[in-house]
Amino acid sequence: MFNPLPYSWFTMCSKSYFDKGFLMSKKVVIVDYGVGNLLSVARAFEHCGANVVLAEDAAQLSGASRLVLPGVGAFGDCVSALRARGLDNAVLEHVAKGRPLLGICVGMQMLLDASDEFGQQLGLGIIPGVVQAIPSSDAEGRLRKIPHIGWSTLGLPS
Repeated sequence: MFNPLPYSWFTMCSKSYFDKGFLMSKKVVIVDYGVGNLLSVARAFEHCGANVVLAEDAAQLSGASRLVLPGVGAFGDCVSALRARGLDNAVLEHVAKGRPLLGICVGMQMLLDASDEFGQQLGLGIIPGVVQAIPSSDAEGRLRKIPHIGWSTLGLPS
């Protein structure tokens, strides 16, 4: 079901692409399902010359030629919010038509079959695979450096 694009979104925002006006007339629809970094994503595409539309219902997504699925937070919360608004099927229909879809952050993770974050959560199943935590040690048992993501409690020295 997943069909890689013949060009990349990064190429679309490159200077030569921008100078030739390829993106200037392009409309990009960003899925607004109540979770995500919408303003940052919208500003990035606007900077590249795109005409950005924030869409919060399936009807707005159905005619999109390019779709962006952002996401911030826990996988399960994001997928639940997308499904609660009935936008999951609209995203699947978009992909089934062979149209470009860009997932950003958790939006990219949701394209997979599932995630192990906070228990097994089902994704959209566009890309085969499961989102898993980076193992804390390698095959020989050596500890790996894992990026710190999330909130931590800070204690003041007494």
